[in-house]
Amino acid sequence: MAKEIERKFLVRNTSYRDNADSKAAIRQAYLSTDPDSTIRIRTIDSRAFLTVKSRNKGLVRNEWEYEVPYNDAIEMMNSCAVAPVIEKTRYRVGRWEIDEFHAALEGLVIAEIELSSPDEPVEIPDYIGEEVSGDKRYYNSVLSTFSSPPSSDVG
Repeated sequence: MAKEIERKFLVRNTSYRDNADSKAAIRQAYLSTDPDSTIRIRTIDSRAFLTVKSRNKGLVRNEWEYEVPYNDAIEMMNSCAVAPVIEKTRYRVGRWEIDEFHAALEGLVIAEIELSSPDEPVEIPDYIGEEVSGDKRYYNSVLSTFSSPPSSDVG
């Protein structure tokens, strides 16, 4: 089991694309959106992963992730998802992951950085905007239920 410690931010502009180390197509669906045991199936290009996450305690939560056969992941998405599939393009810039959402969430761009501890200092690039860590509206499991991006005022 790993601990996931991350901060999330809205993104101001697309300048991160110029410095991207990689880019990947992601499709993900939720088999459970219960905050105590969120279960996600995800494809990243031609690979697939099943992930279970516990409830957040501040910026920290437990996370278990396992690679699964790609075709099994597609079948799970098609037959077991409890909300619509999220489609996004992920850019990696150093330690940052920037997700550009598509379809119903088009226009939403969120940056995440994983930390080694909740109080680890982070250098914030100029394309990073408002922090939304802890704002449940920006959890992917919640976003999967939206028909459009949430408003940008942090609530």
